[in-house]
Amino acid sequence: MLRKTVLLLILIPLGFTPSEKRIEAQESPNFHVVVNMVQLNVAVTDKKGNYITGLKPQDFAISEDGILEKAATFGEGNEPVHSLSEMADQDALAAPAGDMAKPSADGALPQTFAQMVSGANVFVLFDTSDYMYRGFVFAQDAITEFIRSLGTADKIAFYSYSRDLSRAASLTSDRSQVVRAVRSTVAGDQAALYNALLLTLKDAAQNTGRKVVVVFSNGPDNSSVVPPEDVAEFAQSAGVSIYMISTREAKLEPVSTAVFDRMTAATGGKAYFAKNWKDEHLAFDSIRDDLAHLYSLSYYPKPNANNGWRAITVKLVGDQLKKYKVRTRNGYRPQPNRFSGESKASLSETGSGPVPR
Repeated sequence: MLRKTVLLLILIPLGFTPSEKRIEAQESPNFHVVVNMVQLNVAVTDKKGNYITGLKPQDFAISEDGILEKAATFGEGNEPVHSLSEMADQDALAAPAGDMAKPSADGALPQTFAQMVSGANVFVLFDTSDYMYRGFVFAQDAITEFIRSLGTADKIAFYSYSRDLSRAASLTSDRSQVVRAVRSTVAGDQAALYNALLLTLKDAAQNTGRKVVVVFSNGPDNSSVVPPEDVAEFAQSAGVSIYMISTREAKLEPVSTAVFDRMTAATGGKAYFAKNWKDEHLAFDSIRDDLAHLYSLSYYPKPNANNGWRAITVKLVGDQLKKYKVRTRNGYRPQPNRFSGESKASLSETGSGPVPR
């Protein structure tokens, strides 16, 4: 089972003030705690930034709040993702791809895990504010080339923003539909980057598998009401990696530069500052290569009383591997989700998929 459900009965005391009438005791509400797999996208590079390939599950050590976790699934790049449960047939890891349709000892097909965590759901968020009057067509070209270059296993959505968010193309494998959406955009109003990014992240969080948001921004935010710290924390908790490509105009604004760097690093992504249209293409190429070389690791969290921020650490095991750099998100916060019309709530160990409703 990919989900474990625990039913907790919690008595909530009622507070009173002198002006309030006494409220009769009612049946205490039920709280459902849904524990999902926590998924990690992990990049491993050497000192020069070259990707390290061919690593095995035993080469990684995952801990949450200092608690050593056991990996449940593992995959590299676009290869099939394997179940690593104790009941699974360990020989399946070395079996030919054609044999992967055989059920494992726990009755679950390996392809079920592959559907959950292989490939990528890529949300492209394009700045169409008045900052984009210069170089607009060049940015469209770079985004179009990036969309066409992604692997066939990936699904793509294209959103644009100025003061408001436009969901120009919903998540789809149809590249031509997304390209048409890119070509139909026009530059316009002020920039509400963090508002738009938060809405995009919430859409991405409803999907299983790898979840990535790629932002192209030409300048700072000048009309959002959402602080960037809240946006970054939501991305971490939802398991969405953020990649940001910005132009040198944004680089001239130190606050935006620092925010972009912190936000992408915290979610396991990267920030790029392009000086010209050639650099924009190179940045998109780098993101495409990054997605193709990520390791997919997931785990079921062991019992943990901490319902606040949980720190995640991923290290490489062995003296020969410790010299390499590991990049992934650094933690998450379990997100409560209340059922409408009922006195119940769901607390999800987010990062692997939508909360059941």
